[in-house]
Amino acid sequence: MMNTLTKLARGLMGRTVSRESIGDAASTLALLPPELDGGLPLMQALQRRQSQRDFSPNALPAQSLSNLLWAAAGVNRPKLGGRTAPSAMNAQEIDLYVALPEGLYRFEAEAHQLRLQQAKDVRAVTGYQDFVDTAPLDLIFVADHRRMMLVPAKHRNAYANAAAGAMAQNVYLYCASAGLATVIRAWIDHDGLSKAMGLTQDEELLLAQTVGMPA
Repeated sequence: MMNTLTKLARGLMGRTVSRESIGDAASTLALLPPELDGGLPLMQALQRRQSQRDFSPNALPAQSLSNLLWAAAGVNRPKLGGRTAPSAMNAQEIDLYVALPEGLYRFEAEAHQLRLQQAKDVRAVTGYQDFVDTAPLDLIFVADHRRMMLVPAKHRNAYANAAAGAMAQNVYLYCASAGLATVIRAWIDHDGLSKAMGLTQDEELLLAQTVGMPA
């Protein structure tokens, strides 16, 4: 694990790179059906919502991972294709990536599954903080501006950031309800992470968010 100063130095030199994956990466990961009942009442979850930066390296249970991703961006109105977070003109411009030790995945909300993007461990590239290296997962919010053609160009960035913020708050509330730790992060080597993820010029890296069991 690199400390923050080492990460900053490597970022300035353009040497922020992924690591070899830990374990085998499946091409798709089918998630368990999300649990749609239980949890804390909303006002209690809001009362417990906080940022935490000390994480256990242990992987999240399969059910917790499923619930987490559904809370962030899952389909809650199947007939309409509606999601748990808002999107202007239903553009659904935010792609949610999940950086796991075994690889980088993209969440597919309709199928409720993860699809492998790279069999690399990019967790260390998702931020300058040292805890991102070993926390069990880092979420990455990416705006695909090709889906926003109906939105006036001058508003696209603001709308995309609002959508990503709503998704991140959903994560906070689920974590507060489930006893998980999380913190949203914008201190990122955007060029290094975009390159590590293979993003195109139409895809904009917005935020990252670390999730795990409290240390």
